[in-house]
Amino acid sequence: MQVAEPGLYQLAASRMFSLEQNGWELVLRAVLVYAALLVMVRLSGKRTVGQFTPFDLLVMLLLSESVSNALTGGDESLPGGLLSAGTLILLNGLVALATTRSRRVERLVEGEPVLIGRDGQFFEAVMRRHRVADSDMERALREADCDKQDMACAFLESNGGISVMKKQPPRA
Repeated sequence: MQVAEPGLYQLAASRMFSLEQNGWELVLRAVLVYAALLVMVRLSGKRTVGQFTPFDLLVMLLLSESVSNALTGGDESLPGGLLSAGTLILLNGLVALATTRSRRVERLVEGEPVLIGRDGQFFEAVMRRHRVADSDMERALREADCDKQDMACAFLESNGGISVMKKQPPRA
């Protein structure tokens, strides 16, 4: 009795649904890539995360492409991709939960606001260190409907936004 070769459909289906890597290896790869990217993004600074320019979008797309093989280890199966994606979503949820439960973890992951100006003066060295452009400060002042001389203080928030507080008018 002659055994027929499996058809193209059967081959594609068997490759699509069978893991090429150990499931735990995929989970570990996802954990390591997530942790490494979290550190890299955190080190890139608040303004990088807070303001997405077309260049930043391009970097993020290339970054995702550059780590895709590290995530799956060459596993092109549907379960492998879903396992990696599920691990990343679970990790993101766990980090979000940890940041809501622990101020220390929140500061580590998200950072803290930084004072970048007070009493109408910008702190140039602080702005340079955090890559805040003068045009960003000017825009923040306009959004707060505040003149520079009326600024009490300005903060670079942990999400990359800039908050401006106006001086309070003297009480009569």
